[in-house]
Amino acid sequence: MAQEYHVAIIGATGAVGLELLRVLERRDFPVKDLRLLASVRSAGKKLQFRGCQFAVEPLTEHSFAGIDLAFFSAGAQMAREFAPIARARGAKVIDNSSAFRSDADVPLIIPEINPQDVREHRGLIANPNCTTAVALMALYPLHRAFGLRRVFGASYQAVSGTGTRAIEELRRQVTAAVKGEEARPEVYPHPIAFNVLPHVDSFGENGYTREEMKFQNEGRKIMHLPEFRASITCVRVPVYRAHSVALSAEFTHPVSLDAARDVLAEAPGLDLVDDPANNRYPTPLAAAGKDHCQVGRLRLDCALENGLSLWVTGDQLLKGAALNAVQIAELL
Repeated sequence: MAQEYHVAIIGATGAVGLELLRVLERRDFPVKDLRLLASVRSAGKKLQFRGCQFAVEPLTEHSFAGIDLAFFSAGAQMAREFAPIARARGAKVIDNSSAFRSDADVPLIIPEINPQDVREHRGLIANPNCTTAVALMALYPLHRAFGLRRVFGASYQAVSGTGTRAIEELRRQVTAAVKGEEARPEVYPHPIAFNVLPHVDSFGENGYTREEMKFQNEGRKIMHLPEFRASITCVRVPVYRAHSVALSAEFTHPVSLDAARDVLAEAPGLDLVDDPANNRYPTPLAAAGKDHCQVGRLRLDCALENGLSLWVTGDQLLKGAALNAVQIAELL
């Protein structure tokens, strides 16, 4: 009989936590016992898993007794406070926040790219930024074939990347706008309905946001490519689910469209959707709820030597968060 595990989900009532529940059930992960943890205000809520109801418990330092595997999806501050406690109690931690991604002794894993790095874990593994994960699903296979040097691009990020409050804010503002009423922002600094905001995460001294710098820094670590450079503008768009990224990538070796298509068609976890003449290209609506990311709009870049332009779309709650975390657990 296969081994089963005592599993905890921290941040169980959030957008990623709820998706984790669905992914664990859908992939038939060997859960022996499930503990759902969240803030005091969410305690007592009931969530379903495999036909049974589980009550959400408040997260405390005593929450990890007997837990084998802890999925953290409650933000960096909570991870920094409680992940060390979980590890001390013997749990393996998979963290969806940015808290530990840059730590040298914490593997940062996309299973289709660097599964071997999971062997280096010391009880803690980090999940990458969602935009980075979606983009690298297409960039890494191309890197293996042609040698990636640098990338220029822009992201088009869904509001669910911010959480459930942002989803409700978009719904509320769309309704208000249709009625001709004022769309008051609360989660974002400006209205998001029928608008785009070139502002994801906080701004740094160099003018880039933290989200934009994650693309380069996390890409270097995941691909083991310390010289990789990326200049990205991250944009929040009025889409409920699934991030998209427009990329212009420069390689060390010449690139042909046929060779690039062949590489991407064989890449794990990626679907090639590239027939513009028949209006076939990736869209957030088509990618939402799908495990695979999608890539299309392939063309030789007219401004870069050995360059390729492409468009990648993926469900950031799945490959960018919950699915990737469960795949890491499956590796373990």
